[in-house]
Amino acid sequence: MPRLKPIVARTPDELAATLGLSAAAAKEWQVQHALLKRLKVIVRKHGITHAEIARRAGTSRTRVTAILNDDLEHVSTDLLIRILGSLGYRVRVSVVRSGTAA
Repeated sequence: MPRLKPIVARTPDELAATLGLSAAAAKEWQVQHALLKRLKVIVRKHGITHAEIARRAGTSRTRVTAILNDDLEHVSTDLLIRILGSLGYRVRVSVVRSGTAA
C-alpha cells in the first residue's frame, strides 16, 4: 500500500488553497469562523440553551446545534450575525487593505 504524504496548512489561506477554495471563499470562511468562535464563548459564559438561542434568533434548535458543533456548511454570515444580535451583541466590521492585491 502506498504511503500518503500529509499536507500541512499553517494559515487559513494555505488551508483554503489546499481545499481548492477561492480567495473570496477563504475570507468568508475566516469571518464565519471568527463569529462562531465568539458565539461559542457567549453561549458558554451565559449558559443559554440551544432552544432559547433558536427562539430568540427565529431559527430552529437543530440548526443552532449544528452551528455550535462547527457545522457551517449551509450557514450564512447574516444568520450568525442575527443570532449574536438576538443575544444582545452587536457585530462591528473592519475593512483594512491587505498587503496583496485581490
